Amino acid sequence: MTTKKKAASFEQSLSDLESLVNKMEHGDLSLDESLSAFEAGVKLTRECQQMLDEAEQKVQILTEKNGELISSAFTSEK
Repeated sequence: MTTKKKAASFEQSLSDLESLVNKMEHGDLSLDESLSAFEAGVKLTRECQQMLDEAEQKVQILTEKNGELISSAFTSEK
């Protein structure tokens, strides 16, 4: 039986991406390590973008009324 790897949360993926960027900016990685980090960063970026796209679609579905998209300004309560 095969098990699927559980998808990381958006926050975890973003944190991993930030860590990779910090390592690469520090400049202590070899060329091979830099390429591997870049590849992992591209993958994390795509995963984060997909999660954001899915969240946007959910928001649109939740804000549609009678087939029309209801636009309203975001207000932050502090």
